[in-house]
Amino acid sequence: MTKHVEDHPLLIAQTGPLKGQRYPLDRALVIGREPDCQVTIPDRQVSRYHARISPAASGVTLEDLGSKNGTHCNGENVSEVVVLKDGDMVQIALIQSFLFLTSDATLPLTEELTLPGRLRLDTRSRGVWLNGEAIEPPLSALQFHVLHLLYEKSGQVVERHELVGDAWGKAEAVGVSDEALDALLRRLRDRIASVDPTHNYIVTLRGHGVRLDNPPVEQGGGNGEK
Repeated sequence: MTKHVEDHPLLIAQTGPLKGQRYPLDRALVIGREPDCQVTIPDRQVSRYHARISPAASGVTLEDLGSKNGTHCNGENVSEVVVLKDGDMVQIALIQSFLFLTSDATLPLTEELTLPGRLRLDTRSRGVWLNGEAIEPPLSALQFHVLHLLYEKSGQVVERHELVGDAWGKAEAVGVSDEALDALLRRLRDRIASVDPTHNYIVTLRGHGVRLDNPPVEQGGGNGEK
């Protein structure tokens, strides 16, 4: 049976000169500045042959090709071959980011959640804005999954086991400790505070769970992407 294009893993270009372009991973893709690369980024920050993403039976791998300005996966420097997971964010130098999806079927049906408040999410790009200012670089997959669930239930208390199941998946949630979730929430608070330190968006209620406190847009502040 012929495999449809949408069944292949995907790279979706996020912030950067290639924003919006999609690359099905039905073969290995070399990302770089040279025209003969499968994904060409014409910017001097990008090495001639910067990184390679390769589909294989064991999964899709990412490797840096000795680039000058580095390759990152979810904010971590790639120094050896990395197996990508659904929702991972790949950063090429400081110029272009890509969202990795295991298939087109994992794309959300809703591009943007437009609930009122300072904080706004775009599920397709995994973007987060506070009063119109984007969090850069984008959140990790785990951070975004937790924030997305809290955002959908804005103002409601979400139990810790539900957050863990949503972020790590039900199959892996059994081995996730309270400390791991607390560390994830702490990192998420820090990322939000880097854009808006004036408000505590993620509120922990001991013995109950966590809720998102998303206040109204500030007077004079935007609620759109800059």
